[in-house]
Amino acid sequence: MASTRTGGPLTPAVLHILLVLSTQDRHGYGIMKQVESDSRGKVKMGPGTLYGSIRRMTEAGLIRESDKKIDPNLDDERRVYYGITALGQQTLAAELQRYRQVVAVAHERSLIPKAMGV
Repeated sequence: MASTRTGGPLTPAVLHILLVLSTQDRHGYGIMKQVESDSRGKVKMGPGTLYGSIRRMTEAGLIRESDKKIDPNLDDERRVYYGITALGQQTLAAELQRYRQVVAVAHERSLIPKAMGV
């Protein structure tokens, strides 16, 4: 995950995973479903993308495995939960600031209609 080390842009998968984990620890399937919900169905992450990203994010120190918890809705204690780290929170904040700057430039150039409310 070279972009994390250089401060460059995050991949869409990493950004979405960090956004999901910024509010609470979740297991893999819960992450996939929340990303789909947050994106209003526009982003559907398959297991390969999800778990490959989780592995790289864990190695980069952005997320960590948390204590196993039972999801009361699924009652399956085998699920591994993941949580965001302090580095992950800093990385997410930096990425969101980068997006704010890009959107500001787009507004300055009148590329975003005011009715969109972005």
